[in-house]
Amino acid sequence: MSGQSITDRITAAQHSVTGSAVSKTVCKATTHEIMGPKKKHLDYLIHCTNEMNVNIPQLADSLFERTTNTSWVVVFKSLITTHHLMVYGNERFIQYLASRNTLFNLSNFLDKSGLQGYDMSTFIRRYSRYLNEKAVSYRQVAFDFTKVKRGVDGVMRTMNTEKLLKTIPIIQNQMDALLDFNVNANELTNGVINAAFMLLFKDSIRLFAAYNEGIINLLEKYFDMKKTQCKEGLDIYKKFLTRMTRISEFLKVAEQVGIDRGDIPDLSQAPSSLLEALEQHLASLEGKKVKDSTAASRASTLSNAVSSLASTGMSFTKVDEREKQAALEEEQARLKALKEQRLKELSKRPSFSTTDTSPVSTTGGTISTAPTIDLFSTPSCSNGAVKMESDLFDLQPTFQPSMQSASTGLPVATAWADPFTSTEAGDDSMPNLNPFLSKLVVDATHLPVVSSDGVSFSSRTSGHEMFGDRYNPFTDTNSSVSTNYKRTVRIEHSISDSFCGPASVAQHLPHQAPFPTEPSTVAGLFRGRVF
Repeated sequence: MSGQSITDRITAAQHSVTGSAVSKTVCKATTHEIMGPKKKHLDYLIHCTNEMNVNIPQLADSLFERTTNTSWVVVFKSLITTHHLMVYGNERFIQYLASRNTLFNLSNFLDKSGLQGYDMSTFIRRYSRYLNEKAVSYRQVAFDFTKVKRGVDGVMRTMNTEKLLKTIPIIQNQMDALLDFNVNANELTNGVINAAFMLLFKDSIRLFAAYNEGIINLLEKYFDMKKTQCKEGLDIYKKFLTRMTRISEFLKVAEQVGIDRGDIPDLSQAPSSLLEALEQHLASLEGKKVKDSTAASRASTLSNAVSSLASTGMSFTKVDEREKQAALEEEQARLKALKEQRLKELSKRPSFSTTDTSPVSTTGGTISTAPTIDLFSTPSCSNGAVKMESDLFDLQPTFQPSMQSASTGLPVATAWADPFTSTEAGDDSMPNLNPFLSKLVVDATHLPVVSSDGVSFSSRTSGHEMFGDRYNPFTDTNSSVSTNYKRTVRIEHSISDSFCGPASVAQHLPHQAPFPTEPSTVAGLFRGRVF
C-alpha cells in the first residue's frame, strides 16, 4: 500500500470503506513510533468522515479505545488524530463528539514507563481538556468558532446583545483551555508534542480572531446597553485584556520554535483610556458621581479602541489567508507530482498493438490490406465466364460456385436464406419462377445432385436470380429456356443412374456457346438498358 498514491487509496476507499479498514488506519495513525501521525493516514480518515457509508460513532470509538493505552505515544497521537478530524474532517464528526456526554477521561493519565512519559503525561491531560471544551463549545452554540465567517458581516459582528453576552464567555472558556496547555519552547522536544502544538497554534489564531470580533461588537453596543448588560460587558472586556496578554506569550513560543514570523499575527492593545470610559459609564448608570465627560470624548475613545482592535482582526485575517494560500499551493504541488507519476506509469506500460482477434489484423499482427467487400457491387468476370449479380434477398459477396465447388468439393451456400423457399421443401422449390412467363420452368441445374460418396446436395448458379438487372434467361446456357424438354428428361434419367457410377450431371450436358442468339420476340422484355 505504501507504493500507492493518496489519490489511488482514496479511489479504492470510495468503493470499499469498511469498519475494519477504518480501525486499521486508526491503529496505523497511532503507533508507538515517536512522531506525529502520518499525513497519508490522516488524509484517509478525513476522507472517511466525508463518506456517508462510514459509521462516525465507530470511528470515534476506535480513537477513544486507543486513548486507553498505557503508552503516552499512542494516547497523545490519538488525541492529535481526533483534533485533526475535528478541524479538517466533515462537520458531522465534531457534531457526534458534541452529542456525547463525555469524551476523554484522561485527567488522571500518567505513563510511568520513563521520565519522558511523566513529562508528556502532563500535556496529555491538558490537551484532552481542551478537546473536551472544544466539543462542549460546539454543543452550546452549534458551530465551531474557528470556522465561523469573519468580517463586518461575520457571525460575531452581527450578533445581537443578548446572544453576544452569552456567546463570548463560551469563547473565553475555550480560549482558557487552549492557553492552559502552557508549553515552553524547550519542552517541544519530539514530533508528537510538536504536532499537537501546531494544531493548537492554528486554533488559537482563528479562535482569538472570533473572540476579537465579538469584543468589537460588544464595545459598539456598550453605551446603549442596560445597566446589567453594561456590567456583564465590562467584566467580559477585562477578561479579554487578560487573555490578550496570554495569547501574546503563546505566540512568542510559536516564534521561538521556528514558525514563520509572517504566520504570526500582530496584536494591538486597545488604549487604556477605553477601560476608564467604560467604568465611568457603568458608574453613571448606577448613580455614582463621576467625572463629567462629553459624548464627543466617549465617541472618540471608542473609535480609537475599535480601530485598534480592527487592525488586530485584519492581522489575523491576513495570517489566515496566508495559511489558506500555502495549503492551496501545497495541494497544487501534490496534484502536479501525482500527475507526473501517472504519466511515468503510463509511459512504462507496453503499447497496445493489433491482435489476431482484431477485425483489421491478420495472422502476422499487421493491418490487412485486402480490399473492402462491397455487398452491393456487381461481381466481376472470372476465367471468361460471366458471373451474374446476386439478388437483393441473397447477398453473397465474391460468390464463385464453380471455383469453390471445384476446390473444396463441398456444396456452395449463400449467407442469407431464400425468403421464397422453405427449408423443409428445399428440393421441391422452383427458383426459376419467372413472373413474365406463362408456365413454370424447370432448371436442370437445380435438380438434386448426388456425389460419388452418396451425399446429396443441391447446386445453384448466379444465373438463376429473378431480379438481376443484367440477367437474361435466353442468354444463359444453364437456363431451361435454351434447352428442350427431351434433354431435361434425359438428364433426370442420368441423375437417377448416378447412384451406380461417379458420373455427374455436368457430363451429360452439351457445351453450347456462352451467348446464344436471343429470341427477338421476348428479348426486349428483359433489357432494362443497352449492354
